[in-house]
Amino acid sequence: MIPSASLIPENDPSSLFTTAGMQPLIPYLMGEKHPSGKRLVDVQKCIRTSDIDDVGDNRHLTFFEMLGNWSLGDYFKEDAIKWSWEFLTDPKWLDLDPKRIYVTVFKGEKGIPKDEEGIKIWQEIFKKSGITSGVSKNGEIKNGIRIIPLGKDDNFWIAGETGPCGSDTEIFYDTRPEEGAIEGEFSGLINSFRLMEIWNNVFMEYERSVWDPIKINGRIHYQAEKYDKLLQQNVDTGMGLERTITILNGFNNVFETELFTPLFEKIESLTRKPTDSKKDFYESGKAYEKNKEIFRIIADHVKAATMILGDDKAITPSNVGAGYVLRRLIRRAIRYSKKIGITHTHFTSEIADVAIKMYQDVYSEVLKNKKFIIEQLIIEEEKFRLTLEKGLKEINKLFDKYTGERKEFQLEAKVLFDLYQTYGFPVELSFEEINKKRIENGGKIIPKDVEGNFLKLFHDELKKHQDLSRTASAGMFKGGLADVGEQTTKYHTATHLLLAALREIIGPETYQKGSNITAERLRFDFNSPQKLTPEQIKQVEDLVNKKIQEKIPVELIEMPKAEALKIAKVSFDPAKYGDVVKVYKIGDYSIELCGGPHVGNTGDLGHFKIAKEEASSAGIRRIKAILE
Repeated sequence: MIPSASLIPENDPSSLFTTAGMQPLIPYLMGEKHPSGKRLVDVQKCIRTSDIDDVGDNRHLTFFEMLGNWSLGDYFKEDAIKWSWEFLTDPKWLDLDPKRIYVTVFKGEKGIPKDEEGIKIWQEIFKKSGITSGVSKNGEIKNGIRIIPLGKDDNFWIAGETGPCGSDTEIFYDTRPEEGAIEGEFSGLINSFRLMEIWNNVFMEYERSVWDPIKINGRIHYQAEKYDKLLQQNVDTGMGLERTITILNGFNNVFETELFTPLFEKIESLTRKPTDSKKDFYESGKAYEKNKEIFRIIADHVKAATMILGDDKAITPSNVGAGYVLRRLIRRAIRYSKKIGITHTHFTSEIADVAIKMYQDVYSEVLKNKKFIIEQLIIEEEKFRLTLEKGLKEINKLFDKYTGERKEFQLEAKVLFDLYQTYGFPVELSFEEINKKRIENGGKIIPKDVEGNFLKLFHDELKKHQDLSRTASAGMFKGGLADVGEQTTKYHTATHLLLAALREIIGPETYQKGSNITAERLRFDFNSPQKLTPEQIKQVEDLVNKKIQEKIPVELIEMPKAEALKIAKVSFDPAKYGDVVKVYKIGDYSIELCGGPHVGNTGDLGHFKIAKEEASSAGIRRIKAILE
């Protein structure tokens, strides 16, 4: 059993958040030896923002927990499929009804063959359970079909643009058997929530490479690709905790579980006025049952924000990167709170307090960072309320131009985009306010089709300025680094020397709070209450270069965590490391728990130079440095 990694990927400039259990394990999928062996299990915290507009349906979440089990060059397809079936259906495990299970397999594309072996294994399993298991030819389910071959978009898994990947087989469960036999297009059954995915076996046996990049609408796309066999065959199993609990409780959506009901109870209490009786409150339509989508969005977004803020990497709301996603989640929750009449000041921190109590025994960092979480939510709520005031004033100014004979306000894309860019005023809120003003000025509500077309233009423009989920990069998910080339390996080793130097110059209680490494530079975040002086910066530089000139060997030792903690300082919660860890020693100067990769000798690094020292967030400083 290995612990969950951070929500913020370490040394990975290509991804804002940990989106899947595989991300922290990339080096080991590529062939590096894991200190805990070839068979692993974990529960990984994840954040996905690509589905943010779908949150509120029965299954999409921003924050979720992924149950995983891993074979690193050990068992493969047959064992993985048979064991997943056993775990799901055996009475001593989850005891799910085999007759309610349907599966998809890879139909073959891009020169990668159809998964005939997987189909055969599934047919044998269904046969032993007395279930007819026809194979669909066109993605349709009828007449005893249980196995549906689908293409690369559905049944081939890769976390980014490049890296380890492979075909998968996904397991779905019928959430409404009382409606009779399942028939119809598979995609339609998913979209109507009749079938819910509960398990995914990924057979990682390829590495994807890409080249010939072109830029389309501000995003990089690759015109050529290839898939090479990995040194080893791996299995990556993903099983969403929230969906599993949903199925086990006989629900048809993830929001009815105990992972959300306490949050809904808190939101309901926040919508009550002192004069509300329970009867009046429910009849007023503010209870969850009458406002499901709004309650779900608020609960999901505040929970996700709480978990991001509670991470030890100390991310704060901002206008770029992960901080931008965090800001959007908080502000979206605030905006939806207005729809159900929440007027409490700092309501997000009250909901966050409930979320912290729910998760503090599993993820101790949210309790440890509670003060920081609450402070940041309060600050962001206050900022956004000022933003709303400014945005509303600007909209009023726009309407002042259209007085007199001209009753129609002319909607212009640039106007709303400027409101968004300058004031952070949400475009959806702009529409609401403009419609109110149009009515007041004798105009008409903007038709939904016009609004829809305009929103599409707006979001097309927005994508050019900000990608919410990840930055485009050819070297995605290579072991937490932009790539595992010689230069990034040097920079990674240099961060160890940098941290040791900072501890010596500014104090022993200096810890790493995050890093971002490419082949061109390193970026290193650390805790410090004040800016480094020019003298301190020079001292750090000189000390790192002294250790480089000493040509110290870099030594790797595998040892029990308890023993390692006696000799090494750790920047992150010790619970985040497995029972057996890798320790990298640079003489007696730097002793750190780390996954690598590293150079063999500090003399290989070159000359270290700090290019910039700046604030990253409250109490966190950032150094950008290069090797010359």
